[in-house]
Amino acid sequence: MPLLLLIRHGENEYVKTGKLAGRLPGVHLNEHGRQQAAELAEALKQIPIKAIYSSPLERVIETTEPIAEGRKLEIQLRPDLMDNDIGKWQGRSLKQLSRTKKWKIVQQAPSRFKFPEGESFLETQARIASTLDEIAASHKPKDIVAVVFHADPIKLAVAHYLGMPLDHFQRLACDTGSITVLYLSETGAHLIKLNQRPPFELLPKLKKK
Repeated sequence: MPLLLLIRHGENEYVKTGKLAGRLPGVHLNEHGRQQAAELAEALKQIPIKAIYSSPLERVIETTEPIAEGRKLEIQLRPDLMDNDIGKWQGRSLKQLSRTKKWKIVQQAPSRFKFPEGESFLETQARIASTLDEIAASHKPKDIVAVVFHADPIKLAVAHYLGMPLDHFQRLACDTGSITVLYLSETGAHLIKLNQRPPFELLPKLKKK
């Protein structure tokens, strides 16, 4: 099973202004987000990435392209890597939502919550875990694979592979332009890095494997 580089996309105006983009089309990186994408690409330049997978949403593709540039690797778009289907909450302000009773459930008991006309966190976690399992199974044990997608799905994946209760996944952090590294094996998973921003060191860790 390979080493997975779970990368969150860069900043966009929805993130900056505290709104939920969800799966809305046409959400692009802002200037800071493009800088984050460039910094990620530079930090990963010497890492022998074997494959690159991406959510098909624009902000993710725009983060992925600089990483793929010069590697002669095709960006493999996976719809199942998309962000949570947040239904009617798309485009809404976090400030407004935080005043509702449902927000307490999202933060304190997310396993019991389902977005209005969207999916539950349990459904999102199952979707992401299944997709990452498929990706991992298609690669050799020493391969390094980049997977670029979204904050909550990354945190839900970490919780799944580490055996954390889903209700604790909100305690994890995943900033824009960050990388979380998971090593998967037949006997379990190891969290190598969580929510790291460039510059970071990966090669010393990899040489010990």
